[in-house]
Amino acid sequence: MSSMLEERAQPRAGPLAGSGTIRAAVADFVVDEHIEMDDDSGGEHLWLRVRKAGENTDHVASLLARAAGIRVRDVGYAGRKDRHALTTQWFSLHLPGRADPCFDGLPPSVEVLETRRRRRKLAIGGLRANRFRIAVRDFTGERSLLDRRLAELAVHGAPNHFGVQRFGRGGNNLALAHDWFAGTRRVADRKLRGLLLSTARAAIFNAVLAERVGDGSWCTACAGDALMPDGRGSYFPAPEIDATLAARVRAGELHPTGPLWGAGDSPAGGAIAELERAAAGRLPDLAQGLADAGLRQERRALRVLPRDLAWEWIGETGVVLSFGLPPGCYATTLLAEVLVCHDAAGAG
Repeated sequence: MSSMLEERAQPRAGPLAGSGTIRAAVADFVVDEHIEMDDDSGGEHLWLRVRKAGENTDHVASLLARAAGIRVRDVGYAGRKDRHALTTQWFSLHLPGRADPCFDGLPPSVEVLETRRRRRKLAIGGLRANRFRIAVRDFTGERSLLDRRLAELAVHGAPNHFGVQRFGRGGNNLALAHDWFAGTRRVADRKLRGLLLSTARAAIFNAVLAERVGDGSWCTACAGDALMPDGRGSYFPAPEIDATLAARVRAGELHPTGPLWGAGDSPAGGAIAELERAAAGRLPDLAQGLADAGLRQERRALRVLPRDLAWEWIGETGVVLSFGLPPGCYATTLLAEVLVCHDAAGAG
């Protein structure tokens, strides 16, 4: 994919400020992972903080497994990171009764920054946040409008769409999910089946969010919403919205949510539940396939608030942005809210 125009099948909550190029160089897209770190120390798992340039997470996991002489399944990480980027992230190696291995044979694109012994494996989801530093080059548009739109994002956040990465290059994952649920394609690989279920959920969520952006309610509390505290995965139903709840949503303490589809009753009620059922009804094979697979209803925030969003203009046509995002949120989706970003790396 040469640009992120495909990202904007989803409506924007505000005007575009212009266009620019991202990932003109690997160092233009920097990601620093922050994980949940408890107080335990010692143990049979070696945790490594690794800097990688232009490498995907699974490939680095295989390189570390080879260096340590263990199976790839004994390598843990909290989440996958962009390949076309300069990223730091943590891995764990299961080394019971063994000394720390030597990593001198790793390629120059992979560097071990620090190590520590822990009692447990690093698990998927053990992520607190990701911090980004992204250079946008060749900007064309209105600088003053971009300044204003970024200031708005810092205060009000952005619609929390799933990015095109979730759907695969050219939407291939979504097409395969449709075929799988229709019974025209057999999917035996367990990992791929999980990916397709996540893709189907993302499609329904994005359809619901598009409706909420369209009517302007994506960042406000409505009667029947299920509300999620900021930074938490829990939620609670709000059949009625009083002044206190409305103020907490405006302040970013609570967020309205949308469905991660599955079997069972939705916590949403009233007109919100009707809107969600109607959106899922336009993707009936995905909704039924998710229920048949045994997934239960879950929720995801409709809004994402970037943490400590800052930006600096570099000359006339360059701007560098830095911000933090919660797990599962997409930096490219945030950028696409204000810019058409042409991806020099062709990453999807």
